[in-house]
Amino acid sequence: MIDIQDVHKQFVSRTGAGLFKRGDRRIVHAVQGISLTAANGRITGLLGANGAGKTTTLRMLAGLFAPDSGHIAVDGIVVKDAPLKALARMGILGDAHGLYPRLSARENIAYFGRLQGMDPDAANARADELARLLDMQSILDRRADGFSQGERMKTALARALVHDPANIVLDEPTNGLDVLATRALREALRWLRSPEGGSKCIVFSTHIMQEVEQLCDEVVVVSKGRSVAHGSVPGLLEQAGETRFEDAFVKLAFPAEVAA
Repeated sequence: MIDIQDVHKQFVSRTGAGLFKRGDRRIVHAVQGISLTAANGRITGLLGANGAGKTTTLRMLAGLFAPDSGHIAVDGIVVKDAPLKALARMGILGDAHGLYPRLSARENIAYFGRLQGMDPDAANARADELARLLDMQSILDRRADGFSQGERMKTALARALVHDPANIVLDEPTNGLDVLATRALREALRWLRSPEGGSKCIVFSTHIMQEVEQLCDEVVVVSKGRSVAHGSVPGLLEQAGETRFEDAFVKLAFPAEVAA
């Protein structure tokens, strides 16, 4: 279970900075009150336009930096108090896949298994198991250099799952994927959510309406750094009084613009 409650984060940037001048300080309020509760055996979507605060929120969940205020916990472990312990409970697929190009898919997966404390035989066996799940047997022993975007995504997802985490976090996982790769990812996530797949808690961020409609049990709509609505897809349609999910999202995320 992943629990994020009323998190805030701001950054200081400089405008007009150059070689001989420091520029003006500017406060960027990246996250201004996002909340999300993701249960086991369910897929929870964090839906928002680019720049809404989705990636910043997930990076705080991963312990890359602490929130200015608010609460983040993974299976009851408070991230800011025990970041490594919380991280061990998660498999994270970020917006950059970051494979080692000179290693094979198997070696990339097994290496991360070793970092999670697995012995070599267990890590290799897990790589074989994940290759069957993600239909990547044909690339398992190929070097990652030259992989397609879909092949890179499958390898990065297998790497995130190698230690069989209870919680899976994905940031814009379908960016750049073709139809077949997107379908394969969708099927894998459905299986991981199921009792047969371990009833994983799955959180993923996206701006793609179709992904949310087809996958999510629960949706949190974020806009301008805030969570502005949450519920199932039918529930959000009812809240907005719309029949098309895209129309419902726009009305919930940008009410002032719609009113104008």
